Amino acid sequence: MKWLTAVLVAVAAVLGGLLLYRGVSPAPAGGTVLDNPVALPALRLVNERGEATPLNASDGRMRLVFYGFVRCPDVCPATLASLARVYADLPETQRERVQVQFITVDPGHDRPEVVRDYLGRFNPAFSGLTGEAATIDEAARVMFVGNRRIEPQPAATGDHSAHLEQAQSAGDGAANAQQAGAAAVQAALIHGDQVSVVDPQGRFVRVYANGEVLDGTLAADLPGLIRTYGGS
Repeated sequence: MKWLTAVLVAVAAVLGGLLLYRGVSPAPAGGTVLDNPVALPALRLVNERGEATPLNASDGRMRLVFYGFVRCPDVCPATLASLARVYADLPETQRERVQVQFITVDPGHDRPEVVRDYLGRFNPAFSGLTGEAATIDEAARVMFVGNRRIEPQPAATGDHSAHLEQAQSAGDGAANAQQAGAAAVQAALIHGDQVSVVDPQGRFVRVYANGEVLDGTLAADLPGLIRTYGGS
């Protein structure tokens, strides 16, 4: 039977070599697969061009969805920059099957033109969604993204397990703060920082933690994700 084992091993090696030669990507290994994919609802949102675009809208591509906000100082730009590098490194035939989509959690500030200008710094091909705050909150909820605004507090500590923005209060900023004799404060935004995979049928199927985006796990998985979820 040793000869049979040797033959099977040799056949497996040949098949593996053929798959690599033909450019067939291995199955994605990272992220968390949802046991029960979530069919996204048709929540009324607006894209970066000001066009009505429901959450479940699909143009036949797989989506990589990231929730964030334009005034975010650190995690959001780092994540989008990483997604931009990953997207740019894809062969054109794979890139055309993927849509990177940013959904703001600060719709009061992040109107369509603001989102459009912001995404243009990373890649003009990226799309964005904004809308009413209540609708954004519901979109985040169905995609298991934590999203809440906390009460105004002095800018000091931050919980880096989530994501925290401390911004100056509206108006004159520093001048007002000096007149008041205290630092300007604003309500902070805390939101989840994962990247969600949505298939061409509008189903939320897989999620990558932010660390898996920044450490290259998503980049390594992306060809396999496209093959698995990217449609034809």
